[in-house]
Amino acid sequence: MKRNAEAKIQAEIVEYLSGQGIFCHSVPNEGTGTDKLRTMRMITMGLRPGTADLVVWFPGRVIGYLEVKTETGQLSENQRRFKKRCEENGVFYAVVRSVEDVRQILEDQRRIEDGGEEA
Repeated sequence: MKRNAEAKIQAEIVEYLSGQGIFCHSVPNEGTGTDKLRTMRMITMGLRPGTADLVVWFPGRVIGYLEVKTETGQLSENQRRFKKRCEENGVFYAVVRSVEDVRQILEDQRRIEDGGEEA
């Protein structure tokens, strides 16, 4: 159930970003079930546990990651490690729980680009 709720939120976010002319794509990290061969093949091809759900090409040549969670969803240990890696390397990362969260990120970014204060 939780996975379906996150998938619905993610689909709404992708639709919103696309409508804003912002390119994004998903990362196939939702799990590979019990197919161990497929899991190993995906890891060999670059799948990394904890990688955020969406890669977003924000305006201003900023590429970042959005981790989609429900209102009560929490980051896993792998997701916390990925978040930390992003922060340590100056890569934009945010946990979002709704389209409104994404709208706020874009608004904050536009304010910074226009010379306003960082939120």
